[in-house]
Amino acid sequence: MIFIFSLILKGWHTAPWGFFAHQLINRVAVYSLPPELISFFKPNIQFITEKAVNPDRRRYAVLGEAEKHYIDLDYYGDSALLILPTFWNEAVEKFGEDSLRAHGIGPWAAYFTFLNLTQAFEKKNPQAILRLSADLGHYLGDLNVPLHTTQNYNGQLSGQEGIHGFWESRIPEMLSQNFSLWVGKAEYIEKPQQAIWKAVEEAHSKVDSVLRLERELSQQFPDDQKYSFEERNGLTTRVYSQEFTEAYASALDRMVERQMRKSIKMIADFWFTAWVNAGQPELVPLEDISIPEEETKPLPNLKIREHNQSYLFFN
Repeated sequence: MIFIFSLILKGWHTAPWGFFAHQLINRVAVYSLPPELISFFKPNIQFITEKAVNPDRRRYAVLGEAEKHYIDLDYYGDSALLILPTFWNEAVEKFGEDSLRAHGIGPWAAYFTFLNLTQAFEKKNPQAILRLSADLGHYLGDLNVPLHTTQNYNGQLSGQEGIHGFWESRIPEMLSQNFSLWVGKAEYIEKPQQAIWKAVEEAHSKVDSVLRLERELSQQFPDDQKYSFEERNGLTTRVYSQEFTEAYASALDRMVERQMRKSIKMIADFWFTAWVNAGQPELVPLEDISIPEEETKPLPNLKIREHNQSYLFFN
């Protein structure tokens, strides 16, 4: 199995800086799907891979997108997970929508995307299925990154600027060929909303280690050993050195690999669950599928409507 995934890694073009991990996670998740789904997803795996980063591309162009990628749990104090309602309508009633958006709505946004994917399966809309699957993979991947759950998301509050890209981009780019990413077969999730919040809780519990270990290790490395220079797209860029990257990954005890595995498993499970909840429709494999480019102009404020005691976002 390790051999198979080494071929997956070698068989596709590395994306621009910072996109690698999301694309790899979405791509590998396809291989955990059952035959009824993999026969649809596999012919379109390049789309699922490439479009895994679409939400990041929309962050600065589409109103309401940026806050879907994170949640600042520490803004709500030590009891955040006890006082934050799981359900969006209850959270809005308690804190107000503007306040929630100001501090990230990642868990709720991921669930809304899951509901919309379920509807796309019900309608057998292949374009929507692929687009929403790619988006859902991105949002779930983000919520498994510890630094997406804290106000100190880039170490800017602790003098560790740059740690965000270091953890979620540099380490996967340099070391993922040695990661074991096979996570087994996709499984049905009985309570998707609770599963999302559980993932956020587990990721947030690692924030202290992510920051502390980098800080301690930095005391052992002078700057000329901590950083190096690489040429990217014709530009010479300062990056974390291979020696420091390997030392940090070792100190983390394979945390990045474990969180990538959790993301892959969670994404495959959610794709599968959306399909099951839609009645397990038969999907015809597609060839030469044409999916229109997404809107990049700013959108008006998102509206909500009630849906089975929760809420869906609609543009």
